[in-house]
Amino acid sequence: MEMNLGTFRCGPIHPKIVSGNTAPMRMHVRHAELPPKPYEINRLTPEPAPTLSQLLTFYLEAGVDCALSEQPIDRLSDSGQGEALKAASPAAATTAARAAGPLPASVARTADPIPAPDAAIATAREAARTAASLEILRDLLEKFDGCALKSTATRLVFADGNPKARIMFVGEAPGRDEDIEGLPFVGRSGKLLDRMIASIGLDRSKVYIANVIPWRPPGNRTPTPQETQICLPFIQRQIELVDPDILVTLGNPSTQTLLSTREGIMKTRGRWFDYNTGTRVIRAIATFHPAYLLRSPSYKRLSWQDLRAIAKALEAGHSS
Repeated sequence: MEMNLGTFRCGPIHPKIVSGNTAPMRMHVRHAELPPKPYEINRLTPEPAPTLSQLLTFYLEAGVDCALSEQPIDRLSDSGQGEALKAASPAAATTAARAAGPLPASVARTADPIPAPDAAIATAREAARTAASLEILRDLLEKFDGCALKSTATRLVFADGNPKARIMFVGEAPGRDEDIEGLPFVGRSGKLLDRMIASIGLDRSKVYIANVIPWRPPGNRTPTPQETQICLPFIQRQIELVDPDILVTLGNPSTQTLLSTREGIMKTRGRWFDYNTGTRVIRAIATFHPAYLLRSPSYKRLSWQDLRAIAKALEAGHSS
């Protein structure tokens, strides 16, 4: 590259140039090797395909932690898996249907339309009213198809503990571990609940544990108001049949649902309420859900105060 340094005025002029030596000078400029642009890197080095372990981790983080069937199912249609078979050729549909065999019970139920919320609530009330025992109530729940959560859950999570216990704990809904084992509070929050009741001299043989919702919502999402109202008659009848001396609601959803209050758990925890079981009025108290305490350990101190109040109430009732 050639340039006349006598006309280059961006910096100090060399002394030889000032003396009149303005002859063109040849300069060799070496072009720097610039790094490739980001889009060129992505184009030249594609991302590796995720491994099976990475895919499973992604599904777990997204809330997909169980497979209901081998084929995808349109649960919004009335015909369930039939729509997917119609899209294929007749021969392919016949082959797929023969190879698949009978559908699992949880999938086959989707072929029946879910009743409207009002009709489902009325059916739930009538069914719960006729349950003369906890065993009959459990059988009714096994056969009840009015709640859509039943079709996505692995199994019914009815209760755990002693049905003749003087104290009953009620949470909101089962989680993944509970859905697998069919028992309430068996995961991390369940282990914490065991330590909480052990601190006041109790264990699962001396308490009764249940949930407002007996089926796990997909991905542990919050149950809808309609789902809660459909399941409410069953948990109310369950409390009536157990007939405890003390009812403990764990967390805000179960507290608001069972104690008919709109206040948050921060205001309701530690307070005593009157709960009408249908046959008598018992004492009820709200406290934090163990899952919330795992996320916010600083509130364990307040939970301990609630547990001490429960222990004192049990002692007072026993002495009287």
